[in-house]
Amino acid sequence: MIPLRDTQPSYTFPFVTIAIIVLNVGAFLYEFMLDPYELNHFIATYGLIPVRFQPMDMLTSIFLHGGFMHLIGNMWFLWIYGDNIEDILGHTQYLIFYLLCGIAASVVHLMFNTDSRVPTIGASGAIAGVMGAYVVKFPHSRITTLVPVFVFLTTMEIPAYFILLYWFVLQFFSGVGSMGHSHLSQGGVAWFAHVGGFLSGIVLILVMRTGERWRRRPEYRW
Repeated sequence: MIPLRDTQPSYTFPFVTIAIIVLNVGAFLYEFMLDPYELNHFIATYGLIPVRFQPMDMLTSIFLHGGFMHLIGNMWFLWIYGDNIEDILGHTQYLIFYLLCGIAASVVHLMFNTDSRVPTIGASGAIAGVMGAYVVKFPHSRITTLVPVFVFLTTMEIPAYFILLYWFVLQFFSGVGSMGHSHLSQGGVAWFAHVGGFLSGIVLILVMRTGERWRRRPEYRW
């Protein structure tokens, strides 16, 4: 299932969400211009490497990506869900929220991969936090989703709580299934970073102030 758009309107312009997307795209274009040796050095310097932990890497790593599809997938999810969370938190608080989710995702990844020498990069953990916040605040918003039906593709409107919790369950069990295997020592998906980011987003959105304007707005339901 591939989400295409949500039905929940936002009432402010998503300056921070767009700025984050621009920063990620700019960083990727810089990576793209490097030769293989320079790229490896760049990723090793600014990616998150558990055995050589440096606190700043928890921030720099969430603005780097390993390929076009990695970048496009992450930025697409951020665009779908990020504007509404920015809207209810406000621009400054949303930026803090996004960075804290990225840091929390990195911490969880470190906990499960203490001996890994592989650089971890990508905004997935921070974006997972945005998704966790979305499922709390807009559970009944409908997500227009591309769904395969046998050999055909069709679109369906699916409640946000269903598609986001389904995504979370996949991440969790994929992470559990990866335990005891060595694929992360050779490169792979940081499943538990996604789990940590999603859960941190739920916690943070519950403790952060969302403003009175959010309480008065309609939520689009089935």
